[in-house]
Parts: sequence; structure tokens; C-alpha cells
Amino acid sequence: MFYSKKLKKFKKINHCFFSRKNGFSKGIYKSLNCGRGSMDNKIKIRKNLDFVAKKMNVKKNKLILMHQTHSNKVVEIKKNNYKRKIIADAMITKMKGIVLGVVTADCVPLIIYDFKNEIVSCVHAGWKGIYLGIIKNTITRIKKLNSNNKIYACIGPCIAKKSYEVDLKFYKKFISKSNKNKKYFSKKSNDKKLFDLRKLVTDELLKFNVKVDQVDKDTFAQTSNFFSYRRSNKLRQKDYGRCISAVCVR
Repeated sequence: MFYSKKLKKFKKINHCFFSRKNGFSKGIYKSLNCGRGSMDNKIKIRKNLDFVAKKMNVKKNKLILMHQTHSNKVVEIKKNNYKRKIIADAMITKMKGIVLGVVTADCVPLIIYDFKNEIVSCVHAGWKGIYLGIIKNTITRIKKLNSNNKIYACIGPCIAKKSYEVDLKFYKKFISKSNKNKKYFSKKSNDKKLFDLRKLVTDELLKFNVKVDQVDKDTFAQTSNFFSYRRSNKLRQKDYGRCISAVCVR
């Protein structure tokens, strides 16, 4: 379990970037796999989510997850929709006692808090979502609720630059959007680059005057702490688990 030093200071919210430890799943999913989209035993996943809800001090039906699709869609969670299936890659809420959760396995789990208006958000920030504007859309949606803000964000555990190898097609896609994006890449070989996802997310947030801090952990390298899509692929495993990050207004 990991925490933002900045967000930890705010008594009106509760948050946590959970590791893969302290759960019930076995094998490649050991042990706190919270990925309902994985091929893990569904009973074990439910038990894992129950554990998370308990740690966040809410009933299990108050832990809200998204069906994540690497989109730029943001949903505000209200009394009339929190029991429905949420198809989105970011959620925001002002409701007290509702925990917003995001699951990741290399992508960035992003937790956001508007201190002035007691609005919380969790974001699934992979490269596709960022490319499509998920961070911009989330901050815009928070500001739409109230334009007088003081917004803090923590970038949770994700794949580090040294572990994130991409091909030239990927590199050119980003460069075609803006030449300034070159700063997020360094050369690994003639046909491979290393990509700094964490820095990209940080810079996107800073554009909106968000105060940012980091839980600077590499999901790919830290096998015992985190699930990793890329590591599982490299090991030729049939599937992979997902870690959960969560936030709520108390």
C-alpha cells in the first residue's frame, strides 16, 4: 500500500495505491488481483475487492470501478448512476462515502483532489487515453463543477522509462502530434526508443496548474509489488492481474 505525501495531509479524503499483496488470488494473479476483466477466479476477485472496500472503510457496494477502454471519457458519479456499469477511463465525484477505483498494470493510476470544492477523481492514464485527451477532459470536467479550484494530483506506480520500450511507429505517432513530444523519448537502439509515460502525465497536469506529486515506483521492475502487462507478455503468461488505486471523500 502506497500513499501520496501531499494527499495524505488532507483529512477530508482517503486514498491508497494498493500493491499486489494481501489478497486471495493464486498463481500469476497472486494475490490482490482487482481486475474483473482478467481470467482469474471471480470469487477470488470479489474477495480482493471486499478487502479493498474494507481498507477504504466503505461497504463493498460503495467501491465503484470503471469498465476501462483507453478512451477520453469522464463520468461524474452521482446518486442516480453509481450502481450502473460505468464505461469510462476517469470518474469524478462530490459524493461522500463513495470510493472511486482505477485498475492498472503499467498504465498510470492518477488520483486527483480539488481541495477547495472537495471533488475527487481517479483516472486510468495509458498512452492512448492521454493521446486522446483524458487528462485534459478530467481537469476540464472538475473545473466545470466549480471554476474556483485548488487541484492536487498524485501519479501512482506505473511503468518507468527504462522499462518502456517502444518501436519507431509508436514514436512517430507521438511526434506527428507535436514535435515537442520528442522529449519523452530516448534512443535504445536503431529501431527502439524508451518512452517516459510518467513525465508525459506530469507535464499534462502542470499545463493546468495542478500541484503534482509522485509515488515513483516501476510496475515492470518491481515484480513482488505490482502486476505488469508488459512483464507478463515478456514471460509469455496467458494473462495478468491488475492493481487497484482508490480515493474517496470521507
